[in-house]
This record gives sequence, structure tokens and C-alpha cells, in this order.
Amino acid sequence: MVSERTGSILPTRIEDEMRTSYLNYAMSVIVARALPDIRDGLKPVQRRILYAMDDLNLAPTSPPKKSARIVGEVLGKYHPHSDAPVYEAMVRLAQDFTMRYPLVAGQGNFGSVDADPPAAMRYTEARLSRIAQEMLADIEKQTVDFVPNFDESLNEPTVLPARLPNLLVNGSTGIAVGMATNIPPHHLGEIAQAIQLLLANPDASVDDLCEVVQGPDFPTGALVFGRAGLREIYATGRGRVVMQAVHTVEETSRGNRAQIVFTQLPYQVNKAALIERIADLVKGRRLDGIADLRDESDRHGLRVVVELKREVQVDSVLKQLFTLTPLQSTFAVNMLALVGGQPRTVSLKQALQAFIDHRREIIRRRTEFDLAKARERHHIVEGLLKAINTLDAVIAAIRKAESADAAKQRLQRAPFRLSERQAQAVLDMQLRRLAALERRKLEEEFKELTEKIAALEAILADPHKIDAIAAADIDELTQQYAGPRRTTIVEHDVEEFSLEDLIPHEATTVSVSQGGYIKRMALGAFRTQQRGGKGVSAMKTRDEDTVRHLLVVDTHDNLLLFTDRGRVFSLKAHEIAERTREWRGLPLANLIQIDAGERVTAIVPAARFDKDFLLLATRNGEIKKTRLSEFANVRRAGLIAFNLAAGDELVRATSAHAGEDVLVVSQGGRAVCFPVNSLRDASRGSGGVRAIRLPKGGVLVGLEAVKPGGHLLTLTAKGYGKRTADAEFPRKGRGGSGVIAHKTSARTGPVVALLQVRGNEELVIISEGGKFLRTRVSSVADLGRSTQGVRVMDVGGAAAAAVAAVAVVEPPAAER
Repeated sequence: MVSERTGSILPTRIEDEMRTSYLNYAMSVIVARALPDIRDGLKPVQRRILYAMDDLNLAPTSPPKKSARIVGEVLGKYHPHSDAPVYEAMVRLAQDFTMRYPLVAGQGNFGSVDADPPAAMRYTEARLSRIAQEMLADIEKQTVDFVPNFDESLNEPTVLPARLPNLLVNGSTGIAVGMATNIPPHHLGEIAQAIQLLLANPDASVDDLCEVVQGPDFPTGALVFGRAGLREIYATGRGRVVMQAVHTVEETSRGNRAQIVFTQLPYQVNKAALIERIADLVKGRRLDGIADLRDESDRHGLRVVVELKREVQVDSVLKQLFTLTPLQSTFAVNMLALVGGQPRTVSLKQALQAFIDHRREIIRRRTEFDLAKARERHHIVEGLLKAINTLDAVIAAIRKAESADAAKQRLQRAPFRLSERQAQAVLDMQLRRLAALERRKLEEEFKELTEKIAALEAILADPHKIDAIAAADIDELTQQYAGPRRTTIVEHDVEEFSLEDLIPHEATTVSVSQGGYIKRMALGAFRTQQRGGKGVSAMKTRDEDTVRHLLVVDTHDNLLLFTDRGRVFSLKAHEIAERTREWRGLPLANLIQIDAGERVTAIVPAARFDKDFLLLATRNGEIKKTRLSEFANVRRAGLIAFNLAAGDELVRATSAHAGEDVLVVSQGGRAVCFPVNSLRDASRGSGGVRAIRLPKGGVLVGLEAVKPGGHLLTLTAKGYGKRTADAEFPRKGRGGSGVIAHKTSARTGPVVALLQVRGNEELVIISEGGKFLRTRVSSVADLGRSTQGVRVMDVGGAAAAAVAAVAVVEPPAAER
């Protein structure tokens, strides 16, 4: 490298030179080009365009000038780069489909929502919009700092005074080195209310601010879904917004077909490209049911018409359009801005607070400027009044003076004692000021200036008065410019169309093996058999891997998978691959982030999460009750579901309603029944309480929420089962040793399952040898508590043969 001081060549490592050069370039792009300042929401090129237009006196009431003239002014004085990006930036400031509140009023072709390019800058003209004046208000009153321009021949502002909270109302998009910003536009009225709220209550939370800031307000309108997601965005500064086109369904002019008319598109969607995309999908036969496609947009607004074929379902076509085209899009929010010259991701409150602090500084500096001017004028008027009150003496002193300088010096001495500025003002005073009317005007001006000075000093002495001025300013802006909201915020999340919509609702079996393999099989693959049979082959087992969990669920159910370590994971049933009976299954680790050695010990299907509670039980007889809604959003990495005691494992889980009873059964066949309401509501991360007192070596194996009027089916390891009326189980307090629920012996083996049934269901059993039996529940005998039951499945003669898992198949809704 060459030394700037001596001009000599100095050796340097290329790694150091590359690092230094790259960092300098990166910081230049970040600070001087791509990112907006949090105070005025402008990038440097935008700020220079507005300042140059103001310098050219291109007010909203002035005639516009050629865009080439404006671009030349910006390039020549402030922005030493190519003319193309300057003109591009000015065009965006003028586009009403890009800016929620355009800052430039353009004449000519400034582009369109079809992504048509603007006309060359020699053909277009521009001037400042009305609202742009609010960005530059009071800039002449030393309210902002100025720095030398690129050649130090002029000064330019480092930031604009910005009465308008431009960062939030117009948003910003920019890509820097290693970072990017993408801030959505908002409605001025809502941002103004949030500013008023924060001024009145600096401790207001994000939730408080979200009460007034509904969400983004895009210039192209459209729908935005999910208030809950917006709250997260405003709290963290990051997230995604789902946008959807606004549509109506009309009849064609002939009245024989329906047509979908789109009147608002998601932000930044190219209308021409959208129509071309729909046409390509129809030609490629990926989009069915469309007979015609037309663009009927005009100066009155956007109108894209999709005419449907006869007898086609509108909802079906809409789902396909929203899935396959940008009619439903996402806006990735990243509220990154320069704070004190450094890039920072900011929350809604931080962005609002930065604007408030900026306005306080502007108002303070403006007040100081006005105060200095008022004091200066007050001083001059005071001297003029002194001179008029001693007019004869003043005239005599001036007459006796040899020169104007001598006269000034005489006025500065006794008896007049005027300051130098006052003496000069007296010498410059016109004779008409001696008239009585002019004297009264001076006296009134002196009084007004005295009052003005007192008021300005009071403002500077009281921060609350500064805040009141800021509040009045933003209120005035709202009244003048806010207008109606364009984007509609939908409270709930969008029901995004996916492959799930193509999957029919049907019963299916899901099984999980001891080795951690999961599979789904069509229920129709197994025929109904008589009880006592051996069943058919359900899956291949290897290395003594046996089925431990079996459920019959709907393909659209959510499956909550609980592990022995007290964690919970979530899967959709249809996300599990459906295969033949003999397939071993897919490792759970491919679907959820389960740790090595961690086992799934309980599975609960949930079609919805508005049931009352989830009951969880452990191997050592502990139980707890948690609201099911706490499991509605389970991450792929899992969540804590039960804070287990040392040496304990989570083994059972089931859903329950308030008012029901809960029944737990031990491996030895003892059961305890008590009200669900006797359990306190517990959070996910808490531990449990004792449900049943187990003998040494005893294990809890069954947990069921009992509905009155049903039967409880128990099944043992050797395939013996029975049904027992729930009325035979006395309701007692939890924590006892329980009563006999199933009499066990060496012939029956220990109890392995507990299920509540009504009698019209079917029972699905799978053995550790991989055999699968489907039989009717009604074929299982209805017996008392102190009986061993009847053979339900022949598990085989081997000593180790046993029932692995059991599930109930609900009858069709018409048969329930």
C-alpha cells in the first residue's frame, strides 16, 4: 500500500487490506446508502432529493420542474453517484402504489402497478407533495445539524426535522452488506394515536400500542391476517405478515356463470405478472375451473376478473389461486434502521420513542432559535422606545456628533446608555417612526415580544409543554393527511391452503414402536375378526422392536407425542407416511427433534385445542391437569410438558373435560377414581401430585377420563380383557391404594391398557410379535371388577408373547 503522508510504498498483508477495504465498503453501504435513519425514516439519497427540491423552491403550489433538472441538482450538489439510482429513488417517492403517503408529486409516467418502467427523466416533472413539507418544516431554524457535502462547497442536513413519522407511515426497503431492512407502511392516524399514547404514558407496553396500531396499512390495500402474529412482530421487530387479495364474487353479464373479481392486490405484487402466472397455470392444467381471465382495471381502480366454468366451486378455485399465485403473499418484516449511526433492529415502541425524542429535540432547538430572535428584536424595540421617550436629547446628541460613528458612541454613553445594536437601530430609524401611531405600534410590539419571550422560556423550562406541542403537531397532521385505512386487518390467522386440503378426512391407524419408528396404515387394510383370534401381520419387527403405541385417528388430527422425559412434540397425522402393513416405519427423529435414547410413551390426538384439559400421569403414580390450549403451538424442537421427579417417567396422557372423573389403573389391576375438578390447573412446566399409592415395584399403566354411563375396558398382557360399568368404581379422593379393577394372575399377565367404551366401537389390538387384531367391543364380555376377563386375543404360546398396544375405533357419526 502507498502511505498517504510520505507517498512511499509500505508492505501490508493482503488479508488485512481486504478486511479493511471490505469493512469500509460495507459500512459505507450500510450508513450512507441502504438503511433509513430511525428519526426521519429516509435514506441519504431520499433526504438529499427532498432537500434539493426544497432548495429549488418546488413547493406544492409552485410549478413543477423537469425531473432531469432535479436529478442534476442532487448529483451536482449532494449525491456524487450515477443519475439512474437518484431518479429511481425519486420515482419511488412519487408512486402512490409504493408509498402510503407519497413525498413527491410527479407529472407524467412514473410507472405502474404492472411494473411498467417510468418515462425517462427528461420527459417527467415533479415537485414536493403537501405532506413532504412536513418533513422539511422549520429546517431554516437551525433545528438539525448540517455537514459539508462531498466537495465541502455546500452544507447538507444530516437528518430532516420530520414532523411526519415517516419510518413507520411509509416504511422502507433496502439491502445492505450482510443485512436488509423491510419495514411495512402504516396508517398515519394509528401511528399518531400510538405517539399520543406514548407521550401520555411512557411505560405503555407493546400490547397497549397494539390496541391502537392495528397493523400495516399498505397503499394497495388487501387483507392482512393474524393479530397475534402482528403483536410478535411489533415486540421483536421481526416476523412475517400474510397478505391476501380482496375479492368479490359476481355473476357474469349473461348470468350463467360466476366470476371472481379482485379489487385489491397484496403489496408489491406485479399485476401483469400475476395475470400471466394465472394464464400459464391454466394452460399447464395445474389450475382447473377457469373459463376466462380479464384485466378490466381503469382510472377508477383495479379490477382483475377470473370467470369460472359452469358448476365449478368458487372456494375450490380460490384456494388454488391463493396457493399457486401471489394473490396470497407474505411480507417479511425486518425493522432495521440506523440508530445513532448504527444498524439496529427495533420494536414498534423503540421506533415510536426514537421519533418522539427526535421531535422533542427539534421543538427544543426551534424554540431556542425563536427565543434568540425574539430577544434580539425585543432588545432593539426597547432601544427605539428609549430614544423616542428622550427624543429631543437624542436629536441634540446626534446633531453635535462629528460623524455617524461618533453619534453611535454618544448614544452608548450616559445619559442614554444604549447598546451598540440599539444605537445603530436608532440611527437607522426613519422619521415616520416619530409619529404617535408608530410609537403605539412599537409599544404593542414590545409587549407582544415580552409575552412571547416568557412563553418560549416557559416551554424550554417545562418538558411537558414540549410534549404537548409534539402531540398537537401530530394531531394536526392526522387531521390534514390521515384519510381512511386501506388494508383490512383480519383478527384470526389465514387458513392457508396446503396439501392438507387435498387429504380427505378418514380414520387411519398410527403406531409407534419401542425402537422409535412411526407409521400410518389405512384402517381398511384390516378386516374385522372374532375375538380370541391371532390377528394378521401388521408390521415387520427386527431386533425385538415391538409396537408400543397404537391409535386410530383422523388424518387431519394433531398428534401430541409425549416422551418419557416429560417433553411434548406435535405432528399432523397426514404428515406421517402411509405404507403397507409390513413396513417397519419411519424413524421419529426424521419428523421431530427427539434426543437419542428418548422414548415416546404417550400420544394424544387433538382435532382442536379448545377442549378443557390434558391429563398427564407418570410411572410412579403422579398426575397433573393442564389446559389443552397450552399445547396449541408446540415447536418442532418440543416443549416441556411435565417437570418429572428424579427416577420417574411420563407414561400416560389423555384429554378431559371439567366435571368428568379420572380413573387410573396400576399394572397390578388396582384403580382409583376421583373428580377431574379435584386437580388444580397446572402450567406445562410444573410437576404433579399423587394419583394412586403404588406398592413397591408397582407401575401406573392406565389413565382415562370417565364419562358417565359408559364402560371401562381393561386388557392384560396375555390378551384377556373385559368391560366393567363405570358405576362399579367408587369415586374417592386421589392418592389411595384403590380398588380391584381387573383380577390378574400368571394366566392373564399384568394389566397393560385401560379404555373407556360404549359398546358400539371396534377394538384394535397389536401384539409384540407384530400381529394385528380388529374386533368388536361388544364381543368382549361385560363383567364385574373382581374377574379375570375373557380371551380377546391369542398372543401365542411363547412365554414372552404379550399385547403391545390397543386402540378404539369410533363408529361412524350416524351410528353413535
